[in-house]
Amino acid sequence: MRSLDDERLAWFASLTDHQLRRCREAEQGVFIAESEKVVRTALSSGVRPLAFLLEDTRLTPLRPLLEENPDVPAFVLPREEISRLVGYPHNRGVLCAMERPEQRAPEEVLEGCRRVAVLEGLTDTTNVGAVFRSAAALGCDAVLLTPTCADPLSRRCVRVSMGSVFLVPWARVPRFPEGLDVLARAGFVTCACALREDALPLGDPALAAPERLALLFGTEGDGLSRDAVEGADLVARIPMAHGVDSLNVAAASAVFFWELCARGR
Repeated sequence: MRSLDDERLAWFASLTDHQLRRCREAEQGVFIAESEKVVRTALSSGVRPLAFLLEDTRLTPLRPLLEENPDVPAFVLPREEISRLVGYPHNRGVLCAMERPEQRAPEEVLEGCRRVAVLEGLTDTTNVGAVFRSAAALGCDAVLLTPTCADPLSRRCVRVSMGSVFLVPWARVPRFPEGLDVLARAGFVTCACALREDALPLGDPALAAPERLALLFGTEGDGLSRDAVEGADLVARIPMAHGVDSLNVAAASAVFFWELCARGR
């Protein structure tokens, strides 16, 4: 390949420019997965690959991946050239442009679920990815996101989740309080995870009692909106020590998942 301006590499260019990526990926219907583990997880879930970009030093160990997908074009470049193309130091071995799956309706995702997480306004891609990883590991059946949440298929979300965004079903719901109506119609008891004086401490039997429970988690700074907290059926908090008032939303969600999804089954 003679130039990084080759139009066939456009999917992989300027991956750190979030606005550019959002426009380009929405228009082209693609997203980027990186590392062999994440790419294989996506492939095993049925996502269609469009093109591979891999480091020349990783060609031999990655050859089985390419041979399993013989109809997918593969481009091989030195690591330094890949880093120039994508806009950051690349050391993940392989990138894969993949076709964005069709958006699912929340009613479809909720069918058959007993424990789900609902994210309101989480804009940090690292936190969203971490929530997905904990949800997959600790038995949460699905994740719902309000319209202003970060895209689970953004490069960083996919990477931080270690591919868990392909293992846990997810969908968008309307902003609250309309989003709560979707959950109510599906038969879910809603629990706002929030700091409030009358909140039930995690471990209270009332939290494990509902057959179908939706855990609501709020944005990194302000937490859940008033509509979410006041509209929820229950409010719960994690008991804290040493005067600490709260945990990061990704850490807090993992604690709730362990208590109510993994242990509570």
